[in-house]
Amino acid sequence: MVPDELWPALSGASGAALVCCFVAAAVALRWSGRRSARGAAARARQRQRAGLENMDKAAQRFRLQNPDLDSEALLALPLPQLVQKLQSGELSPEAALFTYVGKAWEVNKGINCVTSYLADCETQLSQAPRHGLLYGVPLSLKECFSYKGHDSTLGLSLNEGVPAECDSVVVQVLKLQGAVPFVHTNIPQSMFSYDCSNPLFGQTLNPWKSSKSPGGSSGGEGALIGSGGSPLGLGTDIGGSIRFPSAFCGICGLKPTGNRLSKSGLKGCVYGQVAVQLSVGPMARDVESLALCLRALLCEDMFRLDPTVPPVPFREEVYTSSRPLRVGYYETDNYTMPSPAMKRALLETKQSLEAAGHTLVPFLPSNIPYALETLSSGGLFSDGGHSFLQNFKGDFVDPCLGDLILVLKLPSWLRGLLAFLLKPLFPRMASFLSSMRPRSAGKLWELQHKIEVYRNSVIAQWKALDLDVLLTPMLGPALNLNAAGRATGAISYTVLYNCLDFPAGVVPVTTVTAEDEAQMEHYKGHFGDIWDKMLKKAMKNSVGLPVAVQCVALPWQEEMCLRFMREVEQLMTPEKRPS
Repeated sequence: MVPDELWPALSGASGAALVCCFVAAAVALRWSGRRSARGAAARARQRQRAGLENMDKAAQRFRLQNPDLDSEALLALPLPQLVQKLQSGELSPEAALFTYVGKAWEVNKGINCVTSYLADCETQLSQAPRHGLLYGVPLSLKECFSYKGHDSTLGLSLNEGVPAECDSVVVQVLKLQGAVPFVHTNIPQSMFSYDCSNPLFGQTLNPWKSSKSPGGSSGGEGALIGSGGSPLGLGTDIGGSIRFPSAFCGICGLKPTGNRLSKSGLKGCVYGQVAVQLSVGPMARDVESLALCLRALLCEDMFRLDPTVPPVPFREEVYTSSRPLRVGYYETDNYTMPSPAMKRALLETKQSLEAAGHTLVPFLPSNIPYALETLSSGGLFSDGGHSFLQNFKGDFVDPCLGDLILVLKLPSWLRGLLAFLLKPLFPRMASFLSSMRPRSAGKLWELQHKIEVYRNSVIAQWKALDLDVLLTPMLGPALNLNAAGRATGAISYTVLYNCLDFPAGVVPVTTVTAEDEAQMEHYKGHFGDIWDKMLKKAMKNSVGLPVAVQCVALPWQEEMCLRFMREVEQLMTPEKRPS
């Protein structure tokens, strides 16, 4: 309300002047915010450059002191063999660390995957416990893992210059197991994208083809490991963020059940959202490396440092079992049409599994559109995106986010109206928009209950067929840069298993052929809408790029999931390194 005595002051020239003052103040605040964001980007890039220079110097110094070391042979060692040689003393931890530091520096020049050099890795070498399962193993970390003395910016200017006070729990545990963290790797701004770019550190490129995305949000990890710059990394996954970069970059990755590994000390954009579970998981060149990492993490140290994690150690007997499996499978989820290469990858894997003595059974989780459009989208944005938007005040918005920020800034009523208008032509987009409106506490509880009911219904379907595991397509090949934000529906194969909270991993099984590329011309999608058209365009020109399949198990059955992944890998492993 404006008091009556103020109305004369707001009329005529004085009123116009006051309006001009308000507008000028708003412009000044916006300019000040952008200036602050530019400063944050400049400081972040400077620290990145300084860290890379230190990496180069450290690697060169070690090479000069050890001219006879066969770096190529060391880099070619699978992780289990590297660990064996480190523990036996045949290789020194210094040799492993500085060889990988040099390789990471070299590949980063072409793909921009490293954001920070964790320089205390050089002193960490002398502290690494020799009895640890990962003694002397160089380890890369997605930038969201807190590391004492280093920023976890998430590509946002408000987090620049705010170093962590302590390591996240999983980092502490891996250090106690002898691992040596040496770099932070790049992420998309806010981590709500399956591309990998932000205003602070720029775009990370796919090591197989620079015009393609490495995936996200653990894209820096995928690119670094896929190009041979790290033997083992940690990522996070809330919609496919481990699985997309693993598939796009030709490596293996596992998304465990949400609370199997500690999330304490992770930096995030939104806290308290539990409807759709975030997971911490390993990424590596092969499945045995993932299993080794999980063995190391599922130990008394983690259960002591984070008592909220179930104290269940790695179940070796499940992972090493060789009994034939009963495998469910589907060729399409009827939401995202698989590319020709995806379909071939799935069918060839199915045939190989059958030839090896496993039983394959058709299986499709019920009501997938409902799980995606109502449950997953509604759970992730149950406050209408309000908490998420707080991270962007005064900041630049990276193109990899597409129109997400614009949509979330719309008033709730306008979002609802837009959903109504779009529904006849673009029903998928309309459903997502509708579910992203803010909810009351009562409606949120109702949504969370619906997720529980849906999860139980899929488990009942699964048990009715007596399945051990599930084989599904995995989105691929890698998309063009900046396409992910305009092909939202393509997360369907991954986000479903975040909603269900099932462990899921990806294994590369083939590469795109010229025949696959030719067949892509006939790709229509299941809906023929904007998302399908963008996906078709984004997956073209991909001959030679890796394609994966996804392996899924029931909650808390990570060992079974890994056992199935290992079986697929042994039957199907293609060349996993970019030429």
